[in-house]
Amino acid sequence: MNKVLLATRNRKKLVELQRILDGALGAHRIALLGLDDVDEYPELPETGLTFGENALIKAREGCRRTGLPTIADDSGLAVDALNGMPGVFSARWSGTHGDDRANLQLVLDQIGDVPDEHRAASFVCTVALVLPGGKEHLVDGRQSGRVLRAPRGDGGFGYDPIFLGDGQDRTNAELTPHEKDAVSHRGKALRELAKLVAKVLPPAA
Repeated sequence: MNKVLLATRNRKKLVELQRILDGALGAHRIALLGLDDVDEYPELPETGLTFGENALIKAREGCRRTGLPTIADDSGLAVDALNGMPGVFSARWSGTHGDDRANLQLVLDQIGDVPDEHRAASFVCTVALVLPGGKEHLVDGRQSGRVLRAPRGDGGFGYDPIFLGDGQDRTNAELTPHEKDAVSHRGKALRELAKLVAKVLPPAA
C-alpha cells in the first residue's frame, strides 16, 4: 500500500481525509500518515499570503524531510464584512494557534453589529500534493454561506458551529461527517485530490 504523508498533527483532518480518499479511490488504497507517525522535524512557519502558498510550504517540507508523497492543506473562513478575513489567519485569529473557541468568538464579536443580510462568508481550502522528484499539484474547494450569531452543533471543528452553508438548515457542526464531506470546502478539494492521487500514484502492488 502506498504511504502518503498528510502534514498535520490534527487527527480529525487525518480521519476526514482517509475517509474521503477511501470512498473516492476504491481499490486504489493509500496508507495516510500524520506528522506524529514519522520522525519529528522542525515545522516551517506558514508565511504565505495565500492558502496555496501555505499549503505548498508544508507539503514541500514534509516531502523533503520524509521522502514520501506529501499532502498539506491550508483553509479558513473568509468573511465578506471583514474584507475576506480571517482568511489565511483563521487558525490563529485570536492570537493563539488552534484555539477554535476563541477564534470563533472573536469573529462573532467583530461582526456583532452586522445585519444578517451582510454576513456572507465562504470556507476556502487549497490542498497541495508534492511528490518526490519535485512535481507539485494544487486543488481548491469552496463552500459559500453566512455566519450565524451564535454557535450551533457539536460536530466538526474550527468555525463549523457558526457557518450555515447556502441551501442548508443546519450548520456544518450539525451535519454528520458524510453530510459535511458532501458540501464542505475541504470535501470538495479532497475529492479533486483523490482524482489526482489516482492518476499520479501507481496502485500499490
